[in-house]
Amino acid sequence: MIRVIQGDITTLAVEAIVNAANSSLLGGGGVDGAIHRGAGPRLLDACRAIEQVRPGLRCPTGEARITPAFELPARFVIHTVGPVWKGGGAGEAALLAACYRNALRLARDHALKSIAFPAISCGVYGYPHAAAARVAVATLEACAANACAITICCFSAGMVAHYHEALEQQT
Repeated sequence: MIRVIQGDITTLAVEAIVNAANSSLLGGGGVDGAIHRGAGPRLLDACRAIEQVRPGLRCPTGEARITPAFELPARFVIHTVGPVWKGGGAGEAALLAACYRNALRLARDHALKSIAFPAISCGVYGYPHAAAARVAVATLEACAANACAITICCFSAGMVAHYHEALEQQT
């Protein structure tokens, strides 16, 4: 089952929260900045310790990495890099779906019982909100059979409405 709430993901007492990160994993704005601030400086150290795929690239778009959550109520932060919206013809939906699948795979690999997702790619990456919600819900529902408890934590009431609509369309 997927539950959708409005709130601050950094306050949730779940086993893992998902960070809508940038590919360097070294912090940024939006939810990424809030998670880094909430977790404290050890999160940045843990992210720096993740092996770079290429200089400055620790997590390619669609992939996910896991670190401790340090000062946050969650045990872990699963970092994933969503796609930048380029109009829909550059494989954005497949990359966004991969973010959700790969985060759930890490949760499963670590035997986690609960996970909270933000609205990945819906901030400065510009993904249209309703379309992102449909991709997220379809992917999470497809993977939910063996998954842990899933929460989607939205910062705004408008985003909550998009996820509720996507859930209704899915059933």
